[in-house]
Parts: sequence; structure tokens; C-alpha cells
Amino acid sequence: MTIENKLEKLEQIVTALEGGKISLDKAVELYGEGMKLSLNCRKEIEEAKLKITMVGEHNGTEV
Repeated sequence: MTIENKLEKLEQIVTALEGGKISLDKAVELYGEGMKLSLNCRKEIEEAKLKITMVGEHNGTEV
């Protein structure tokens, strides 16, 4: 799943949670799924930042 897909799924989860028309059990399930997606996206973004920094340093430019 691409980061774009993960962010889209995360938006769907947030919308469902904010809508308040789901059961508590489903809300807890979605919350857990959303947290996993959020952490995964954060990790991917940090890895991308590191790659960009490394490329900049390799080319002798500041990023």
C-alpha cells in the first residue's frame, strides 16, 4: 500500500470516528487501525527525509 493510499484510508477512519454513527467496538477497532497507519506513515516520511538529506550531503548541497 502506498503512503497516499494509507493517508486516504486514515482520512476515511477519521471521518467515520468523527461521524459518531458507529459502535464503540468499531470505533476502538478503527482507532487502533488508524494509529498503526499513522505510525507507519510517519516512519515512511522520516525515511524519505533521511534519503533526501543523504542525497544532498552526497552532492555537496544543503537540504
